[in-house]
Amino acid sequence: MKLGVLDYGAGNLRSVLNAFVAIGAQASLVTKPEDFANIDVLVFPGQGAFGDSVRILKETGLWEPLRTWLKAEKPYLGICLGYQLLFESSEESPGVEGLCAVAGKVRKFNPDSGLKIPHMGWNVAQWETNQSAVWAGLPNPTHVYFVHSYYPDVQDESVALCRTDYDVSFISGIAKKNLVAVQFHPEKSQEAGLTLLRNALKVLEQ
Repeated sequence: MKLGVLDYGAGNLRSVLNAFVAIGAQASLVTKPEDFANIDVLVFPGQGAFGDSVRILKETGLWEPLRTWLKAEKPYLGICLGYQLLFESSEESPGVEGLCAVAGKVRKFNPDSGLKIPHMGWNVAQWETNQSAVWAGLPNPTHVYFVHSYYPDVQDESVALCRTDYDVSFISGIAKKNLVAVQFHPEKSQEAGLTLLRNALKVLEQ
């Protein structure tokens, strides 16, 4: 299986590429529309603002191939922004439509909660038992690393992979046919994150 990592000029790709090297997976960068034809699994890591990312993806010609990929239900692994953009919209960028691959809206953590925003550092992912193939070999819950100020409010709870508490309980990862996406950063989550990446690729390659 050929692994492609989406590169739209934003976000730290080096740590993601290094994580795949660590698990013995070869990945190439997807930088232009024609690159989609040469891969079997698309990985969308990322950091940055929802609206700015949509704009950049459209300017680089990557938006429509990305939407087509998701509509065709081809294998997709989303990390952080690559998770949030799957939804219909975000409170971070009113009026900007997301990829609409998953029903729901991305919401901002309550600034009056007394908790630090962004939610940064280690927290736990409480795994859903119906998604055990994705977290095989990991404890439940598992400590993973987060950096985000917004969280997805997922409409269809049947796709939940894991949940995390930070003022609110939110679905911090989803899994459905040919799609795994998480809010946390597996590439920054040490051995647990590498295990999750191995498992996700196995699930997506089936």
